[in-house]
Amino acid sequence: MNISLEKSTPVNARLVVSIAEADYKPQVDKKLKDYRKQANIKGFRPGMVPAQLIQKMYGKSILIDEINQLLGKTVQEYIRENSLSIVGDPMPAQEEQDRIDWDNQKDFEFAYNLGLAGEFTVDFDKIPAVKTYDIQAGEKELNETLENIMKNGGEQIHPDTVEDGDMIFGTFTQGEWTEKSAIPMKSIKNEAKATFIGAAKEAILTFDVQDTFVDEKSIELATGNKTGLTGEVSFVIEDITRTSEAEINQAFFDKILGEGKVSSEEEFRAEVMNIIQSNYKRESEYLLKIDAEKALLDNVSIELPDEFLKNWLVAINEGKFTPEQIEADFDNVKKDLRWTLIKNEIATKNDIKVEYEEVLARTKDMIRGQFGMMGGMGNDNSMDEMIDRIATGYLTDKNKQDNFRKMFDEVFTAKISDAIVANMKVENKTIDVEEFKQIADSLV
Repeated sequence: MNISLEKSTPVNARLVVSIAEADYKPQVDKKLKDYRKQANIKGFRPGMVPAQLIQKMYGKSILIDEINQLLGKTVQEYIRENSLSIVGDPMPAQEEQDRIDWDNQKDFEFAYNLGLAGEFTVDFDKIPAVKTYDIQAGEKELNETLENIMKNGGEQIHPDTVEDGDMIFGTFTQGEWTEKSAIPMKSIKNEAKATFIGAAKEAILTFDVQDTFVDEKSIELATGNKTGLTGEVSFVIEDITRTSEAEINQAFFDKILGEGKVSSEEEFRAEVMNIIQSNYKRESEYLLKIDAEKALLDNVSIELPDEFLKNWLVAINEGKFTPEQIEADFDNVKKDLRWTLIKNEIATKNDIKVEYEEVLARTKDMIRGQFGMMGGMGNDNSMDEMIDRIATGYLTDKNKQDNFRKMFDEVFTAKISDAIVANMKVENKTIDVEEFKQIADSLV
C-alpha cells in the first residue's frame, strides 16, 4: 500500500491511496471461506458449496466492504500520524471512484480531497489588552438583595396544603413506572397551577405532563429524566416545603451567613454588600471571558479552504440546504470553526483535560439551579441524594447520549476560558452597576 499527500495550496490537499492485491486478498479470502462454511444453499450440503459459486455470489460485495474498511482505517491513521489539521471530512474524488472496474481490477487507487487549516499560533503577547471592570454596587442593589433574602431566607416549614412558590415532594406513577421526585411550583405553567394549589398531603393529582410543565427540561428534572414521557400521570403528594418570611434576629444572621459571622443588622448589611460585590465580580469575570475570546478571534488569523468547506457542507447536509443558504451563513460557520481551532490549540498548549467527576459536579450545579434556592436547603441529605441521582441519570441516559457530551463541552470550554484569561493582558476600569448593565446589554 502506498499513500501520498499532494498540496495544491497551504489549505487544500489531495490524499492518494494505492492498494495492491496483497493488501486486501488475505482478508477477502478468509471471509469467502467463512461464507462458504455458513452458506445454506439449496442443493448443497452445509459447508460444501463450491468456492466458485460463493465467489460469484458474494465475492464483489466482500471485496468492496473490505477495501472500504481498509481505506477508512488507513486514511484516519495517516491523518493522525502526520498531525494534519483537517477541517471538515476527507471527501472522496467520486468521479474517479465511479470508474473503478470491481470485476476485473486487482490494484486500486483512491483519491480524497482534504481541507486543511492554515498554520497559526496563539501568541498572547501580540493580542491587545482587554478591559476588566471593577463594578461598584450601591444602596439600591443592597436594598433589593436584602428584600429577596427576607423573602427566601426564613424558616423552612411543612404546610398542610400547597401554595404558589412551594416545593412539592411525592411519587409519580404511569402504568408500571414510578419515580420519587420533587416539583418546584415555578416549573408549573400558570394555567396549570390550579391543579396543585390547595392540594393537601396524600392527595393524588392527575395531570398531563405536556400541559403542566413550562418546558421539556422541567419535565426531565421533575421526573428523573424519564425519556419521552407524555400523557397523564398521577402524583401522590408526600410532603410540602415552604420558606416563610424571615425575622431580623441573630438566628436569621446565623442561618444566612453562618453561626457567629455577624451580630448586628449593621454588620449583616456590610457582609451582604461584600457578597453582592463578589457576585458582580463573577459577572465581570464572565464579561472579561467574552471580551478575551472576541480579542482572540479578531487577532488570530487562520486561513481556511473556503470552497472545500462549502462543497463539504452541501454534501453532508444531503440537500437540506442549498448552496445559496450555506453561502449566506458561511461567515458564521468560519467563525465557529476558527474558534474551535483556537480552543484546541490552547487546550493542547495548556494540557487541558476533563475528568468525569468534573462533568458530574457541573451537572449537579445545573440541576440545583433548576430547583432554585430550595435545591440547597434542608436539614438532611435527601435533596442532595435526589440531585445526585438525577444528575447521574441525566449523564447516563442511553436515549440521550449527547447529554454527557454537552456537559463535557461546558467543562472543557470553561477550563479553556480560564486559561485564556490567565494569559491575556487586561486593563482595569471602575464602573457602577448601571454602566455594567449597559455594557452587558450591548453584547446581547
